[in-house]
Amino acid sequence: SSMLPPVKKDRIITQLPKCFSPNAALHTEDDFHQQVKAVCQVQKTDIESLNVAKVIVVGDVAVGKTCLISRFSKGEFERSYKATIGVDFEMERFEVLGAPFSLQLWDTAGQERFKCIASTFYRGAQAIIVVFDLSSMSSLAHARQWLEDAMKENDPSSVLLFLVGTKKDLSSPDHLAQVEQEAIRLSEEIKAEYWAVSAKSGGNGVRDFFFRVASLTFETNVLSELEKSGSRHVTDIISECLCSIKCHNSDGSVVFFPAISYICFCQ
Repeated sequence: SSMLPPVKKDRIITQLPKCFSPNAALHTEDDFHQQVKAVCQVQKTDIESLNVAKVIVVGDVAVGKTCLISRFSKGEFERSYKATIGVDFEMERFEVLGAPFSLQLWDTAGQERFKCIASTFYRGAQAIIVVFDLSSMSSLAHARQWLEDAMKENDPSSVLLFLVGTKKDLSSPDHLAQVEQEAIRLSEEIKAEYWAVSAKSGGNGVRDFFFRVASLTFETNVLSELEKSGSRHVTDIISECLCSIKCHNSDGSVVFFPAISYICFCQ
């Protein structure tokens, strides 16, 4: 990893990005989890096994999956339509809370004849982005099936889901409101976070969305690793950073700095 160039300045995340709509998000906290922040303070670059998340992007043909990714990764909007054959792959590098982190973005084909090839790449996803076209109600109706197909290859309890409406610029306000109402209803049902963006007009929407995906997958990875490695390891990690800040209880036990108030370190 030392051979890689530094992460671009516009890919550095120091605060948890906000959700698109608090009514259609599972994570509505304002900041990263305290445990995650504490671990990152201690070992910024030592979280090697946590530094990549696989993200698969699925949805109907021509809803704008490739445009969404290339707007973020290249800052471009491709006007002419080219169907994705099988799967395309982009790696996006970030720095989250000082730690290196990458999203592997798997852009899968929407065409029926490539579905079989594409589905072989679904396994092991940490996040699934289901894309639909805000100007096409049928693409929203198909979103549920895309999700079900992707979920066959993954553990539902450990995958973050995002439902993203594209081509926001093509919808009239009335039509948009109607489709969004349906989309938010579906996102609640499938437990996904809802976003609406326009790859064509760009703006900050697409960037904010991918920053949100990176931040939440990073946080989930770190928390899951802490859980796997057990509380003793958590104690070791966090006490390194907090060992000089402790207070003694009347019974003689030692409690470390209360930033992590729900973990009590006693000896």
